[in-house]
Amino acid sequence: MNATELGRESTRSPAPPVPAAEARRRPNRMRETVGRIALYVALLGVALLVLLPFVWMLISSVKADRNVFTVPIEWIPTEYHWDNFSRIWTDIPLAAYLGNSLFLSVVITFLQVLTGSFAAYGFAKMRFPGRNLLFAGYVATIAVPWQAYMIPQYIMMQKLGLVNTHLSLILLQAFGAFGVFLMRQFYLTIPDELSEAARLDGLSEYGIWARIVLPLSKPALAGLALLTFVNTWNDYMGPFIYLTDNSLWTVQLGLRSFIGQYDAQYAMIMTGSVLSILPILVVFLLGQRYFVRGIATTGVKG
Repeated sequence: MNATELGRESTRSPAPPVPAAEARRRPNRMRETVGRIALYVALLGVALLVLLPFVWMLISSVKADRNVFTVPIEWIPTEYHWDNFSRIWTDIPLAAYLGNSLFLSVVITFLQVLTGSFAAYGFAKMRFPGRNLLFAGYVATIAVPWQAYMIPQYIMMQKLGLVNTHLSLILLQAFGAFGVFLMRQFYLTIPDELSEAARLDGLSEYGIWARIVLPLSKPALAGLALLTFVNTWNDYMGPFIYLTDNSLWTVQLGLRSFIGQYDAQYAMIMTGSVLSILPILVVFLLGQRYFVRGIATTGVKG
């Protein structure tokens, strides 16, 4: 190294030292990154476990009956029976079953959202003696098992002549304590000043509910609608008890047609199950943004 290079080296400023705080933050960032990756891997594993039965159902829908419950499970079928998805429409009146399920689900969902939101407004925004006690008693009915009042309900519908009609299911499920509780918890997050200002302007309680509270409650309404729709669509015991006419059956009852006295067409049951999930999937995809927001914000104040 010559004299010029030595002089140049001597004039260079030394590298600034790394601050102690920055040095301490680097290991913390590394740990946070590793922890986040581990969390994502764990969530991915849980998601795969949850989706595994649905994957098995989807694969089984294109198998032959003898291959559905093979041991070990045949994840990749040796032969695919795609005709199952065309045969099922002719083997049973699936279109009628889906139509009945859709009719009941839409009507009951609309009525539960209407009655639940209206009753919740009274419990959340109106003052009257015994309000909290009445609400507690009403919500406590959720803890009563359906089997405890199943027979009295049936006797009541029978005396009204509504057995073997869709109206019996609609009347029994048009009101729900869970919907009232869910909507009330969301209404409590809406400032009371809005209602007071509307009353000063001369707006009635019905107007406040319809023009102020409901537009602000779209997330909670979407959450309640989705939960009610799914619960009604998947309901088996209600239609099984009240509907005896085949033309009134829902899709859940219709799948029972593939179960005989001595055997069952398991592949066709899986095919029907796949088709019955599609409406629920469409409804969830259309309303998932409001649904997640409604579930996340419900119960913030209570």
